[in-house]
Amino acid sequence: MQIREATAEDWPAIWPFFHTVVAAGETFPYPLDLSSELGREWWLLPAPNRTVVAVDDAGTIVGTANMCRNRPGNGAHVASASYMVDPAHHGRGIGRALVEYTLDWARRSGYRAMQFNAVVANNRHAVKLYESLGFRIVGTVPEAFHHPTDGYVGLHVMYRPL
Repeated sequence: MQIREATAEDWPAIWPFFHTVVAAGETFPYPLDLSSELGREWWLLPAPNRTVVAVDDAGTIVGTANMCRNRPGNGAHVASASYMVDPAHHGRGIGRALVEYTLDWARRSGYRAMQFNAVVANNRHAVKLYESLGFRIVGTVPEAFHHPTDGYVGLHVMYRPL
């Protein structure tokens, strides 16, 4: 698997699984009916932020991540990132590779830490993955996410020093 910079030409390959993940309403606090145009604007971040894609040996885009400052100004020393893996390719280490890639990027870019602001508390796979890579839950906002089947669940804030 290769992880490379995403381009605007990659969006048609990202959109089908991006749409599936968002429309499921289980992991991202995006509108369930998010349009492709707005999704592209929100996901393909302009420099100095970055968006990357994970590409398998057949040349298929199987996942994506974006990276940015968590906050501007006096908070600009903390990075953040978001990840999506095509559900058809879950369980193959793609998410782990993307998280490791973003941690390396943040470290090389001079960030002191990485923080995730909104990890859905019952997204157990993501929480377990992040914890295995050194993140810890520093707080949970109760009932901050409306899950389609589990109702109102918490959103974790997760943090890792670099």
